[in-house]
Amino acid sequence: QVQVVESGGGLVQAGGSLRLSCVASGSILDINAMAWYRQAPGKRHDLIARVGSDGTTNYAESVKGRFAISRDNSKNMVYLQMNNLEPRDTAVYYCVGTIRPVGEVVHMDYWGQGTQVTVSS
Repeated sequence: QVQVVESGGGLVQAGGSLRLSCVASGSILDINAMAWYRQAPGKRHDLIARVGSDGTTNYAESVKGRFAISRDNSKNMVYLQMNNLEPRDTAVYYCVGTIRPVGEVVHMDYWGQGTQVTVSS
């Protein structure tokens, strides 16, 4: 089995910073991309940052210049450093790993359970 678990959410004032962490564990053969999504109340899941297996990063316009995604392949971990947070960043943040489990021939997306980030004004 493969598990993806996020940590690091919480309550922060506008202008503050938070760092989210995510670890993938279990019978993993290979991890391709890892990404962070978020879902605000009543809205859809939005992709906000992605890092490929080669380290290439992509960001949603709404977080460019404020958020930074990074990964540690030796630990199967991905991080999201969030700076200059704004109330509109309030959401549940999800980590997604595109993972090939042992015994499988394809990669599949595995979602974490989510971590709440609340930014007060």
